[in-house]
Amino acid sequence: MRYLIHFSYDGTNFSGYQKQPGHRCVESELEKALYSINNYTDTKVVGAGRTDRGVHANHQCAHFDLNISITPYKLKCALNSLLPDDIHVFNVEEVSCDFHARYMVKEKKYKYIINCGEYNPIERNYVFQYGHKLDVEKMKKEITSFIGVHDFKPFVSEESIKEDYNREIYDAYIEEENEKIVFYFIGSGFMKYQVRNMVGILFKIGKGKLDLGIVNSIFNDFSLAKNITTMKREGLYLEDIKY
Repeated sequence: MRYLIHFSYDGTNFSGYQKQPGHRCVESELEKALYSINNYTDTKVVGAGRTDRGVHANHQCAHFDLNISITPYKLKCALNSLLPDDIHVFNVEEVSCDFHARYMVKEKKYKYIINCGEYNPIERNYVFQYGHKLDVEKMKKEITSFIGVHDFKPFVSEESIKEDYNREIYDAYIEEENEKIVFYFIGSGFMKYQVRNMVGILFKIGKGKLDLGIVNSIFNDFSLAKNITTMKREGLYLEDIKY
């Protein structure tokens, strides 16, 4: 039977989602729990995507196959009893044997949070602590330049080699929550460092270091990617996934 799990995690003490030898990763913790549940059989977990070290997820998804018969509710309870406290499964559903958690994703949503107010040590692992004012109106105007289909190669980590860097951003917007600025990006898919780099260019506009129109200029001239700043990881969240 194939199952799809919906879960969240605090990425602070993980080396990322994907398992790596000698490192604590979300995927390896899931497979460790499933090993006990699935009659001590190695069980491969297929995630909807990866997050980097220190990045959080409010809604991540993954599928796997089990040899045993178990209801979704009991599987959810069993997983949460075995998983560490910084991972929580909030929903489990049975899916068809041809379902694929990665290839069938229709939409992913990321958010990035910046604190422009007083430094908050409690939130230091969950919000980028900037502590100064930004020109939010300029950033709100510029963020719309990301909407649509673009070649995002300038906004992707150099170590992320792809055959195709074209991705579609369905929506991109900014909300203000007291002294926090929250950036949202909804799209077909995202590549390594893409969101952190998109926020990075907006951040420099908000600081007055770059002019409006720089995003389209970068899309037209990749050499201008030298203006991009990669934001710190702690403010980034995988917010939602839709199938």
